[in-house]
Amino acid sequence: MTAHTKTLIRGARLLGGEPQDVLIDGETVAAVGTGLDAEGAQVIDAEGLVLLPGLVDLHTHLREPGREDSETVLTGTRAAAAGGYTAVHAMANTFPVADTAGVVEQVWRLGRESGYCDVQPIGAVTVGLEGKHLAELGAMHDSAANVRVFSDDGKCVDDAVIMRRALEYVKAFDGVVAQHAQEPRLTEGAQMNEGVVSAELGLGGWPAVAEESIIARDVLLAAHVGSRVHICHLSTAGSVEIVRWAKSKGWNVTAEVTPHHLLLTDELVRTYNPVYKVNPPLRTEADVLALRAALADGTIDCVATDHAPHPHEDKDCEWPAAAMGMVGLETALSVVQQTMVDTGLLDWAGVADRMSFRPAAISGIAGQGRPVAEGEPANLTLVDPAYRGDVDPAGFASRSRNTPYEGRELPGRVTHTFLRGRATVVDGKLA
Repeated sequence: MTAHTKTLIRGARLLGGEPQDVLIDGETVAAVGTGLDAEGAQVIDAEGLVLLPGLVDLHTHLREPGREDSETVLTGTRAAAAGGYTAVHAMANTFPVADTAGVVEQVWRLGRESGYCDVQPIGAVTVGLEGKHLAELGAMHDSAANVRVFSDDGKCVDDAVIMRRALEYVKAFDGVVAQHAQEPRLTEGAQMNEGVVSAELGLGGWPAVAEESIIARDVLLAAHVGSRVHICHLSTAGSVEIVRWAKSKGWNVTAEVTPHHLLLTDELVRTYNPVYKVNPPLRTEADVLALRAALADGTIDCVATDHAPHPHEDKDCEWPAAAMGMVGLETALSVVQQTMVDTGLLDWAGVADRMSFRPAAISGIAGQGRPVAEGEPANLTLVDPAYRGDVDPAGFASRSRNTPYEGRELPGRVTHTFLRGRATVVDGKLA
């Protein structure tokens, strides 16, 4: 990584608007305007580029500790920086599980040492992700990691009493429970979305109601307790309607959608390529369109990658045996540009809202998701929206290559990323 006392970004389209200059001095934005003095500063010619606040991912699997063959905090944060992210939230399903203050502090310290982006650990809701006993929620919050988001992601907190107790507990420090909505009894043996394609292929179906029933229960529980619930990787049109209804009641409910659920459908499973096996599964075209509309109108609050790296041997096998998940940090912004910006559903200011401002507000992470304005931390991302190129996973910074976009042309490219004024990406390459 490179650091400069002063850097002048000249002529960037701030949030997609009119060209402006942005002066970085040390760790902060010193000035925003036109015709700023470049004396003593390194100058970046940003004509035609869009300047966004650093992206924030609420849902990242960094795998460390325990599955360093898939990813490490260092390689994962390098991938995040390459994708324009300045902060990620590390999920708790590691080995050992991040269900104690000691483990979340370990992940937090590894993030500080990596230096490529901020790493905010997410604590487990239950001990060992087993859904039986609440984990040390208060101790994790009071630790150096200052955990405020808790999730058993990868598993659902299916016990309503445990879920209620978790919501009550985190209310004391304005925490949030992020639910992986999957009724386990309804998804036993499930391999893909339940529908026409699963019937034709003879694969076990994963019904939409398995997600929707848990979301309906949990928004009611959150309202009853007066606490905050966040819905992870929402994937069906029915789930959208439940969240929309809950928000109309004024309940404290937020939701995320992944880039792959905005673009890909269950028709791809006809290839039997395990790269398309993911949890929740790829849904129908009607679901994809409903998710895009909900992200556009704000029913869905934010985009989260659910970056789920796996080693080659866990994906290069027959479909039923393959692990679920896709890497996503390095392609997320491109997919959002294709599905939301290039379709006219969101402008770049809307992208900044859904991929920086809102996720940072949901988690309460300090110094991230801030406006590009004088005195604010210089966490910034420069994007070339005119770029078009085929995805080549061989060039990924992630340790894993399980992307569903290999060989697919996607728009946009991150040219520069700044973390508190330090360039982590320069001219499209890690610094």
